[in-house]
Amino acid sequence: MNEVKRAVIIVLDGVGIGELPDADRYGDRGSNTLGNIARAVGGLHLPHLAEFGLGNIAPIKGIEPAEKPKANFGKMAERAPGKDSTSGHWEIAGCTLDFAFPTYPNGFPPEVLKPFEEKIGRGILGNKPASGTEIIKELGMEHLKTGYPIVYTSADSVFQIAAHEEIIPLDELYEMCQIGREILTGKHAVSRVIARPFIGDSPETFTRTRARRDFSLKPPKKLLQSCVQENGLPTVGIGKIDDLYAGVGLDVKIHTKGNEDGMNVLAEQMKTVREGLIMINLVDFDMLWGHRNNPAGFYEELQRFDRRLPEFTELTKPGDVLIITADHGNDPTTPSTDHSREYVPLLVHGPAIRQGVNLKIRESFADLGKTVAEALRLENCAIDGTSFWTQIS
Repeated sequence: MNEVKRAVIIVLDGVGIGELPDADRYGDRGSNTLGNIARAVGGLHLPHLAEFGLGNIAPIKGIEPAEKPKANFGKMAERAPGKDSTSGHWEIAGCTLDFAFPTYPNGFPPEVLKPFEEKIGRGILGNKPASGTEIIKELGMEHLKTGYPIVYTSADSVFQIAAHEEIIPLDELYEMCQIGREILTGKHAVSRVIARPFIGDSPETFTRTRARRDFSLKPPKKLLQSCVQENGLPTVGIGKIDDLYAGVGLDVKIHTKGNEDGMNVLAEQMKTVREGLIMINLVDFDMLWGHRNNPAGFYEELQRFDRRLPEFTELTKPGDVLIITADHGNDPTTPSTDHSREYVPLLVHGPAIRQGVNLKIRESFADLGKTVAEALRLENCAIDGTSFWTQIS
């Protein structure tokens, strides 16, 4: 077979495929992002993902198992405790956590907020778990009057700062986030500090913009990307990848404005970067539809990706491995607006590898990173995971 020179990893943010055995510990019993969306909309029509073998992984209304899947298929369990984007992405890259990031169901304590307020030179509003769209409706007008940023969290390990772009300019908002990141260490080391800018002049018109930024912790262990770099190959991160890995192991970092922009950038990078690692996070599934409990919008986003999949398949040349997966679930049919503790799909395609191999249930997302490391024949790459490369090569 041809030598593998390039791996392309597409992370469909929030696209889970059924509850993990411990989902009840996270309040997620019954969560099944793809399965429940399918039931809610009367069945999914995703012909290209179906050809890859999506329906072979688990029962999904409207998607029949393929007789001869074009990809190898399976699903992966997250070994790390938690269900957030950071731990999920780190584990995909071979860094599995043995601890959960701190969460704040009652808001942040004075030992966090007092130094934060002192350093930014003003008070704050909020300080509670909330939906991002709802809290700007609730506190946006007070923010306009006082100039105080809105600080809030969720069921995930996040310190989020919402601010109107005309009241607190983006550079100042990002600086506030960096201050928060420096304070939130030790037992308060949340996985992400997130800038949530918005615009509008009333609760009815307040709208979050695409200028969001995530300030993540640096991964505590070696990543797949670093191994690729150390072996003299290029690495490209598209979308949230730079933020989620705190820039570690990335030569090229391209921030995008949603899935459509991200997929356009992915196509261009696949045309020009001929070796190494290209990794993209497509955030709109999670950000626009999962967190807003909108199964119809989520399904339309899945259809938009499915329509682009043949383009990426066409750009996958001999010597390439194309992988489609996710980082957690975000079931829009449940009462919760937060992430859900789920398996994630695993579809692995390449012109020069086997097709239709059932990879079954992988015990860790890290198996993906370990497999890519073996496929690219990376030297001195001691990352977590168990490779399934010999099953498909």
